[in-house]
Amino acid sequence: MPSARLVSTGDLARALGLSVRTIQRYRNEGLITPEVITKGKHARWDVDRVKAELRELAEQDRDDA
Repeated sequence: MPSARLVSTGDLARALGLSVRTIQRYRNEGLITPEVITKGKHARWDVDRVKAELRELAEQDRDDA
């Protein structure tokens, strides 16, 4: 199975149709977690995993409503 391609925060934001600030806020709030933090402190993301994390959060919100 090939490993997932990791993308920058900007690329993740574009893939999800969100702003970079929203991605940063979600990360700071612990809602999403990067796959890797580079030596330069940059986050690298697996787009499919973040989509799954956001779907799970949405389902939890629906269950709580």
